[in-house]
Amino acid sequence: MNSNSVAMTDLSEMKHKLETVCIFGTGDFGRSLGLRLLQSGYGVVYGSRGLKNSLLLPKGSKIMSHAEAACEAHVIFVAVQREHYGFLSSLASDLGGKVLVDVSNNLKRGLYPESNAEYLSKLVPGATVVKAFNTISAWALQSGGLDANRQVLICGDSADAKQQVTNIAQSLSFTALDRGSLRAAAELEDLPLQLFPLWRLPLNIAICLTAFIFFYVLTRIVIYERVTNGKDIAFRIMISLANKAFPIVSLVMLSLCYLPGALAGFLQLYNGTKYRRFPDWLDRWMLCRKQLGLVALAFGFLHVLYTLVIPIRYYVRYRINVYTISLVKDNKTYEFDNTAAWRFDSYYSMGILGFGLFVLLGITSLPSVSNSLNWREFRFVQSKLGYLTLLLCTAHTFLYGWNRFLNPESYRWWMPPAYMLSLVVPCVVLILKLILITPCVDRKVTRIRQGWERQGKTSANGGDTKINQRLMA
Repeated sequence: MNSNSVAMTDLSEMKHKLETVCIFGTGDFGRSLGLRLLQSGYGVVYGSRGLKNSLLLPKGSKIMSHAEAACEAHVIFVAVQREHYGFLSSLASDLGGKVLVDVSNNLKRGLYPESNAEYLSKLVPGATVVKAFNTISAWALQSGGLDANRQVLICGDSADAKQQVTNIAQSLSFTALDRGSLRAAAELEDLPLQLFPLWRLPLNIAICLTAFIFFYVLTRIVIYERVTNGKDIAFRIMISLANKAFPIVSLVMLSLCYLPGALAGFLQLYNGTKYRRFPDWLDRWMLCRKQLGLVALAFGFLHVLYTLVIPIRYYVRYRINVYTISLVKDNKTYEFDNTAAWRFDSYYSMGILGFGLFVLLGITSLPSVSNSLNWREFRFVQSKLGYLTLLLCTAHTFLYGWNRFLNPESYRWWMPPAYMLSLVVPCVVLILKLILITPCVDRKVTRIRQGWERQGKTSANGGDTKINQRLMA
């Protein structure tokens, strides 16, 4: 690029920087947007019903009536709620040919039959309406590049109008993403109303599973001792029972991260093609595997913390003292058990290694880390090391139980120990994975993923076929 073209580019950017932008509305969002625009070199003029709000506006901006402000700028941000759009009808002549940027959201879904942006375009037919900045909060505008929310979703029917809004967004250090025509405005307006949509299923599973396991161990330990022996050991609820429920929930939820991938592999083997969509329940399950894993990691972390406080518990120190005193009184010696030493060291080693890899899986799921990995590296960590993590944690649980399942006293009220319940799902997942990685099966699955199809299975569902790439190896 020569010096003349560089100078022309700088001149064009300078002209763009000195452009005046109008904002209808002096609320939190309008003031934050105006401040950010001023910091980026834009001129800002506010349109308001009264001039009494001028003291709250950022220094350097102007405030005037809506009609006067509309004449000062080509791009106008409508930062008022839909129920206050009425005044725009009287400004139809002043807004003709202008670009109106609708930044509004609703309090709940389905509140109106049409999106706010589409309603605005009918209200002012002479203007060009663009939906943008509704997913950006006032805090994101104030904090600038320090805030993680830096993506501006844009939709509209005019390419030129969307480009103007895109230029403004980029000047404010945001990333603009074109989401299509104005018909997509309803979808954009629903985004801020979503409350962790991919976290609902994992959290519901975690809550239900925790409640079930906790009640199960409460029945086997506290209630059983109260009914059969008349002992009150309810104090164990706080630490002992919680530290039994948390690792079980963590292991089961970690298994649930990899179970849908194994099921998907067998479905592809059965169908003989990858060009057939998975059932909706399996598709939703696979989409929230990351959230399942992070919730499982949180429960695993709680298990580690609870385990670290065991030596300082009053109950544990009391039992150690009583046992030591009894040995002294009876003049007995606590003999070293080599088998027990191997068992406990192996048990702790498997737990430490499993939790370490578990933390690694959680770290690599962060966008800032996963974006620095290529697909093969990410797949190796999340799949290969993921299954190794599951194997180590399952071995950790087996070593915890050891031969306890052979002891009839472990089955209180015919209820097996809780750790045995936690082994069901991970063992199923590991067995299914073992089948999938056998050479004869793995060769066929690999061919299917590369596009091979068994005769008679091609387009068996007609129009209901699509490529599903969400399968975890």
